[in-house]
Amino acid sequence: MSNLLTNWEPENEEFWQKHGKKVATRNLWISVPALLFAFVVWSLWSVVVIYLPKLGFDYDQNQLMLLTALPALSGATLRIFYAFMVPIFGGRKWTFFSTAVMLIPLVWFGMAVQDPQTSFFTMTIIALLCGLGGGNFSSSMANIGYFFPKSEKGYATGVNAGLGNLGVSVVQFVAPLIIGIGIFGALGGDPKVIVQNGQETSIWLQNIGFVWVPIILIILFFIWFGMNDLSSAKASFSEQSTIFKRKDNWILCWLYLGMFGSFIGYSSVFPILLKHSFPDIDPLKYAFLGPLLGSIFRVVGGMISDKIRASIVTQIAYAGVIVFTLAVLYFIPEHGQTENFMAFFISFMLVFVFVGIGNGSVFAQTPIIFGIFHRKLAATTGISAEESAKTAVKETGAVLGFMGAIGAYGGFVIPKLCGTAVAYTGTFNLAFCCFIAFYSSCLLMNWWFYLRKNAESAC
Repeated sequence: MSNLLTNWEPENEEFWQKHGKKVATRNLWISVPALLFAFVVWSLWSVVVIYLPKLGFDYDQNQLMLLTALPALSGATLRIFYAFMVPIFGGRKWTFFSTAVMLIPLVWFGMAVQDPQTSFFTMTIIALLCGLGGGNFSSSMANIGYFFPKSEKGYATGVNAGLGNLGVSVVQFVAPLIIGIGIFGALGGDPKVIVQNGQETSIWLQNIGFVWVPIILIILFFIWFGMNDLSSAKASFSEQSTIFKRKDNWILCWLYLGMFGSFIGYSSVFPILLKHSFPDIDPLKYAFLGPLLGSIFRVVGGMISDKIRASIVTQIAYAGVIVFTLAVLYFIPEHGQTENFMAFFISFMLVFVFVGIGNGSVFAQTPIIFGIFHRKLAATTGISAEESAKTAVKETGAVLGFMGAIGAYGGFVIPKLCGTAVAYTGTFNLAFCCFIAFYSSCLLMNWWFYLRKNAESAC
């Protein structure tokens, strides 16, 4: 069987039911674990920074915050380029390459954390390389979007992104469990001793890097032999770059920055936020739950948006995020009190829920909006409906990837803004006030451009 598909017509119902759906589903379910472990690599540092001071790494609070933020910065920047790679190289080839290169930071990380004398500069390079995992999102989402018809794009992108996002929760849940076991024996290096709850404990922090290597090697096998390239998805960068002239591209990037930027930013900062605000609480017992909820509800958001107007779902999601971010702000303790912990925690979990829904719905809006735009363009230029539809699909793929890039910058901005707020005011309050103001602008933009009665691209 050839891995290059020269005939791909997902909008043709007969083709889709007889052949297309099976192939698309296979590509989707290979893409999901590849993206999940990309998020694992991207999110390593949200867990690691909790342990570094205990192991003798002499880094201050700002340096630790920076290590959690750098993967988001590099990942977001790489996404700008990754967004355009699938039509140039092919989805299968690019997925294989982009997954394989993640082995570099994993192995280097496993070696570096065994020596407390490792320089902060070296750690920053490794953190930046972990952004390779973050870059994968844009190419993965663009690739899966090409396989499915418009009626199922919300479901497909929701599943790919939602289950892929679970990588954040996986690493935060699994890491504390695996560091207490000498999984690789002598090959994995010696343990380090830390004092925890008044007792000496041996930990293998390097496991957080090494344990994913064999799993990724297995995934690479399935990518190479099980995924496909689509000849119909081929396009040069110049063909795809027309999205920069589209107003909707920038509006959707703004909306997605509020949703995905919050998901990845809060996922990174939440363990440190808990440790700072509630010193008596073990942050790693709770940190994974937020990303877990956000990932699950991203799938829900995508599926709902296939059934009702996606702009309505986005509007509800932003309203929910605003309400519960206000609740988080209200319950942040001023002097380390723990009596409000449960109210604070539930409020933050509900922020993750609505952020997840919004991530799914904004992605579901995109193909509808670009379909509307190109139908209107075809009516005034005489372009055939078939050619217009193909152009809309290609631009949608590029926009989905570019949105992912812009959204990922939230993973850098949120930790840095939180760190700055604490440094200058002693609390996170100022940062959350800024977040609420931004969410309010997104609520208004979605209503004006996509939801109100006379909106240009009501969807």
